[in-house]
Amino acid sequence: MTMQATTGMALDAAGGAPLIDPFGRAISYLRVSVTDRCDFRCVYCMSENMTFLPKRDLLTLEELDRLCSVFVRHGVRKLRITGGEPLVRRDIMTLFRNLGRHLETGALDELTVTTNGSQLARYAKDLAACGVRRINVSLDTLDPDKFRTITRWGDLGRVMDGLDAAQAAGLAVKINAVALKGVNEDEIVPMLEWAHGRGMDLTFIEVMPLGEIDTHRVDQFLSLAQVRADLMDRYTLTDLPDRTGGPARYVRVEETGGRLGFITPMTHNFCESCNRVRLTCTGTLYMCLGQEDAADLRTPLRQSEGDERVAQAIADAITRKPKGHDFVIDRRVNRPAVGRHMSVTGG
Repeated sequence: MTMQATTGMALDAAGGAPLIDPFGRAISYLRVSVTDRCDFRCVYCMSENMTFLPKRDLLTLEELDRLCSVFVRHGVRKLRITGGEPLVRRDIMTLFRNLGRHLETGALDELTVTTNGSQLARYAKDLAACGVRRINVSLDTLDPDKFRTITRWGDLGRVMDGLDAAQAAGLAVKINAVALKGVNEDEIVPMLEWAHGRGMDLTFIEVMPLGEIDTHRVDQFLSLAQVRADLMDRYTLTDLPDRTGGPARYVRVEETGGRLGFITPMTHNFCESCNRVRLTCTGTLYMCLGQEDAADLRTPLRQSEGDERVAQAIADAITRKPKGHDFVIDRRVNRPAVGRHMSVTGG
């Protein structure tokens, strides 16, 4: 059964037509939050006393697989599994194993994961066996006490063990560090030297105004334009054309030979090349991280045995993908730009 999208795209359950947004951008990258739960409570991400979704509201792993597979049939080439902390979801390796079949057929280029590293010692070998070749690990400091302060509940030693396990399993690791004023700005250079010394990429990220937290984000915000300028006093940074499917812009640090990325939603809007959409663990599709507009995919998924209605719902949603976000951090506006927490859509 062939269905016609509002953009004129012919979509059917067997696949074929790519997903093109109103600005001509092909959607080839899907980020999938498999849970909003996390074993950390990072100060820029969530409040210490969070109320998480009831488990009955979550899509099953089979339903997540089905939705991801529809996206793959319509041109998504990269899947990133996120959370919350994705590796705390029960039986999560079942989803990785099932999605790995798309790597084997060549329909999918990459299956990857963003994690806080707490569960990597347990799962690194399994991830590699499922076809995962590289992972992102969120780590904002190398100081154990500061790590506990930032994450509230985290154990740096456990994350370090996870990194050892990941590299031993052959996984390429990229460290993601949120730049936090007055917290880790003195660790920019040490983290760069440490990551590159272990053969890991490093990406710095500006804090984003997502969700109500226990402090004002203007107090956390550190401009990566300033960070880069400061690094250029010490290192030779050569711009690279590299793209990994995400919003990072990369340089090579000539003195270390390593790659350094900058994700700058505040100081340099990266929306012009956005090829991403985000699926939550409840089946809600967000076309933009920085906008509230969303589409319900759970209802058509559960009300039909075939995938035609799901494919059409996706196609209709893509026609509403905005040109960009409207992030702003301003002390005069004491509310987040977007009400949902980062853990809902996985960043």
